[in-house]
Amino acid sequence: MEEKEKKFKPFIAASEFIPEFSMRAIIMGSIFGVIFGAASVYLGLKIGLTVSASIPIAVLAISVFKKLGNASILESNMVQTIGSAGESVAAGVVFTVPALLFLSGGQDYFRYFQIFVLALSGGILGVLFMVPLRRSLIVKEHGNLPYPEGTACADVLIAGEKGGKLAQKVYYGLGIAFLYKLFMSILGLWKDIPQYIFDRKSVLPNAAINGEITPELLGVGYIIGPKISGIMVAGGVLSSLVLIPLITMLGSGLTAVFPPETTQLISQMSADDIWDHYIRYIGAGAVTFGGIMTLIKTFPTIISAFRDSFRDLRKKDSNAVEKTRTEKDMPLIYVLIGSALLIIFMSVIPQIPTNFVSAIMIVVFGFFFVTVSSRIVGLIGSSSNPISGMTIATLMATSLIFVGIGWTGDHYQPIALVVGSIVCIASANAGATSQDLKTGYILGATPVKQQIGLIIGVLVSTVAIGFTLTLLEHNIGIGGKTALHAHPLPAPQATLMATVIKGLLSHNLPWGLVLIGMGISAVMELCDVSSLAFAVGAYLPLSSTTPIFVGGAVKWLVDKRNKAKEAESDIGPGALFSSGLIAGGALTGIIVSILIGTEITNKDGSTTSVADKLNTGIAERSGQWADLIAFGFFMLLAFILYKFATSKQEEKL
Repeated sequence: MEEKEKKFKPFIAASEFIPEFSMRAIIMGSIFGVIFGAASVYLGLKIGLTVSASIPIAVLAISVFKKLGNASILESNMVQTIGSAGESVAAGVVFTVPALLFLSGGQDYFRYFQIFVLALSGGILGVLFMVPLRRSLIVKEHGNLPYPEGTACADVLIAGEKGGKLAQKVYYGLGIAFLYKLFMSILGLWKDIPQYIFDRKSVLPNAAINGEITPELLGVGYIIGPKISGIMVAGGVLSSLVLIPLITMLGSGLTAVFPPETTQLISQMSADDIWDHYIRYIGAGAVTFGGIMTLIKTFPTIISAFRDSFRDLRKKDSNAVEKTRTEKDMPLIYVLIGSALLIIFMSVIPQIPTNFVSAIMIVVFGFFFVTVSSRIVGLIGSSSNPISGMTIATLMATSLIFVGIGWTGDHYQPIALVVGSIVCIASANAGATSQDLKTGYILGATPVKQQIGLIIGVLVSTVAIGFTLTLLEHNIGIGGKTALHAHPLPAPQATLMATVIKGLLSHNLPWGLVLIGMGISAVMELCDVSSLAFAVGAYLPLSSTTPIFVGGAVKWLVDKRNKAKEAESDIGPGALFSSGLIAGGALTGIIVSILIGTEITNKDGSTTSVADKLNTGIAERSGQWADLIAFGFFMLLAFILYKFATSKQEEKL
């Protein structure tokens, strides 16, 4: 292993000193971190998924630096290192923190300061714990752990002379997504959710076929590909076109409520009611089982990662020689001091629902799952990192410990969530940090400078993440429908976390429905299908997975066309254009939220939101053609994606 390590030569030699940690790189990386962090918050609340931002940020950095004058490759790498922290921290936050809204007493803690503290603590913990693991996982395992996104990002930066042309695809995606959502969501020229609803007396009572035809969901589908998007929509079909009609038909003759917690007969329930009382728990069981199975599959990886990490930490450096630039990490004492300070901080801070026991759990579970996360993304990439499964495992372990020591009151629900939130954020950021450190290792970056840059990225993006999350909750809503929020963001992952905590601590989880969901995931595993992807699809509304499936279908068509040539890589024009669609659509969604929350006074003294004032009402007046018109515009957007993905294939890296 040592021989392999000596033979590896980075792109920039350790003896070379070129600009790296420059002020312009820090500023640009911070700006991209805020933008992609805010976009990831919106995307995570909408569909429970986020996508890696490293490659789009690297391409944009090269493009901007070309306009400003030549910059070193290590400066561009520093930009993507700082910027990628925003996306990874945002993923951990939106998967867990909104669950405070659904827990007893948790609403009091869903404030900007509390969100900021949780995000900052988890983000920094993910960076610190990767310091002692870098040499073991990134350097020594260089030939065994590919870290696909990190390696691809290094390829993009090394081929920087192509960056300007490739960056155009991202800009085009941003612009087209903005115009599309401007016309659809702000001006109201066509419907945003075309649908066909079956009557209760039809052959499929309460069933609905629909799609939220947004550019960000189309882009997500293209990036994750036809296989995963197909599995996800299959889960949605099972819930919307099989389970809901089946429950409606079988329950129409019941004269007693079931489960006992409900207050309505099934015959009186709408499709949304059935989802709330039945599908949500079935989906929760399916996702829980899928997450646990993913962890079980990676158990050999977990054991080897810990064995190698502890062996490396026990070794003493007997040769007191000066380390080269590319070997310098942040001192280990900083990791130990940071962990100790976090335990003290979380034990005494009054505004956060924690105590000394939960603070210890955060550090112990945090180090465990940071190691697991880094090793897993080294093999299968950040996009496939089972963060949900790790978080569910953390919440279950925490809740069972609480039950064992008698902490079962509602007061302990937010405390259990805080443990899961910080561990989730740390694990998500550790996965992205590992990819960044891999990129830096290939390029010859200075590790300690990257680690400082990552902490800066966490700090800057966290400021924006808390603001974006509270803004969306106030103007659009998160979770269930209310009188003020008719179309809230579903926050599927956070809703699941709240369901797990409440059920375990209050002993009122409808285990029959949960076990049915687990059984469905077990069937998928036996059929050699990704149970986690299927379960997430079953848990999400069909309207979310349908456009994702269309994006995956476009990717399938592109791959089929390019079959005679080389199949399009993850950093081809289609993926970059899709990244632009995702960022542009999500950012425009945030703008829509601001317009909804901004009111103006009419001449008669009444108030109207700016969004309502700008809405033309054309979509509502389109009558029976409204759904077809909306579907046509979405197909036009899908065709544009196809054309960009198949154009100028010679620009692929």
